[in-house]
Amino acid sequence: MRWPLVLLLVGCAGARSGPNATLDAYARALADRDWPRAYDLMSDEFKKTTTREEYIAVMRENPEEVRLTRDRLSDRRGQAEQTAEFGYGVGDSMRLVMEDGAWRVATSPLAYYDQSTPRAALRSFVRAYRLQRWDVMLRFVPNKYRSKMDVDIVKRQFADPDDGQMAAMMSTLEGALDGEIVERGNEARMAYGEASEVQFIREDGIWKIKDPD
Repeated sequence: MRWPLVLLLVGCAGARSGPNATLDAYARALADRDWPRAYDLMSDEFKKTTTREEYIAVMRENPEEVRLTRDRLSDRRGQAEQTAEFGYGVGDSMRLVMEDGAWRVATSPLAYYDQSTPRAALRSFVRAYRLQRWDVMLRFVPNKYRSKMDVDIVKRQFADPDDGQMAAMMSTLEGALDGEIVERGNEARMAYGEASEVQFIREDGIWKIKDPD
């Protein structure tokens, strides 16, 4: 079980003493089997979902995993990378890293319409709709239908001011950007709203929207 390692990565992010000091303190707590002290090093966000008792129970039930975590932390080389993440826009996030005492942007700001994963494609699809980039929305049309579509058709389909149903669907879809996506091979699905489902298909190495509803 790898839970202790996952918990550690969540917990050390907000330590005031710096990530390396927190890693050392956590490793010592594991070595001493001082579970309450280890729990105190976890983030407030983690503590909202996992009680002290639940944490201690997992640690006691997984002694080998705890030992492995402790040994790896004690033998680590180099300094822990300090990172921060800021959420914004249509489900976007910007990752920053600490370099030479200053924070630097580590996320590429150029991937406005990423299609590398189903979720990235969904966010890009919604962004293109919100910005009325009908030319970009053509990129999400599967090859099977591409010859029948052009910018004007996409615009008529999505920008009709009298089509309240389409606007409502896109608003509901935007509110479900973090929904669970089930991926199987080159296809994926995500249920959203009361009874809707968006279907994805991967073609030529990128994800497209097979059917938004």
